[in-house]
Amino acid sequence: MIKVGQYHTMIVLRETSVGLFLGNAQGDEILLPNKYIEEGTKVDDHIDVFVYKDSEDRPIATTLIPKAVAGQFAVLKVNDVSSVGAFLDMGLEKDLLVPYKEQNQNLIRGKEVLVYVYLDEVTNRMVASCKTHKFIEKETIELEEGEQVELLIGGQTDLGRHVIINNRYSGLIYDNEIFGKIRLGDTKTGYIKKLREDGKIDVSLQPQGYENMDSFETKVLEELDARGGELPIGDKSAPEDIYGLLGMSKKNFKKAIGSLYRQRLVVLAPTSVKKV
Repeated sequence: MIKVGQYHTMIVLRETSVGLFLGNAQGDEILLPNKYIEEGTKVDDHIDVFVYKDSEDRPIATTLIPKAVAGQFAVLKVNDVSSVGAFLDMGLEKDLLVPYKEQNQNLIRGKEVLVYVYLDEVTNRMVASCKTHKFIEKETIELEEGEQVELLIGGQTDLGRHVIINNRYSGLIYDNEIFGKIRLGDTKTGYIKKLREDGKIDVSLQPQGYENMDSFETKVLEELDARGGELPIGDKSAPEDIYGLLGMSKKNFKKAIGSLYRQRLVVLAPTSVKKV
């Protein structure tokens, strides 16, 4: 079955004046219009295409790469606002509709917004919703503290940054644990810091616990070697300077250099670290 809003690997069946007809093992067929055909494509080739509905509501294949697929959270730019809703840039010729009933804020042309992309059950068209809480998994949290996860950075809250975890859960990175610049729509590797009894999830951009200290120490030593044996940061340096150089928090940096000092591998100063 050819599903709208998803990628499919299909075989080229035949050429026509309007494009190539593609098929799958179930006998389904779909048109790849001429404008999407890559040079050198021929009958019997296997190609990857994305399927969506065009302006005339027909399922169509494209080799363009969409910015999101059905069943995915994404941050997309608002291209236009009309009487039926807002239209988001999907990277395709047809924009993605956010109906007014699926908006929880005033969407402004040119601004970016976090949405969930899904198929409308009635029209079988791709649409988006700003009411992302409806699509978050809350009942079964299949995560462990310390686990490495993939994050989509969402909006700012009073406490920190809202994030989507593994395209499934909602979490929070506290402001005092953000040392570099992050922006809406960034994708980051993160770590589960705490799973709360109320179902909320605290996330960090840093590995958790002393069991990860070896990697921080290794990072410091590698950077020392790369910089001729001296780093221009120490335990009195600003957290953002430490993160900008090493990509770690000041807390983990101080633990790492403290351990290296006790091993007599480095000499410490307020704003520098030297290799012995």
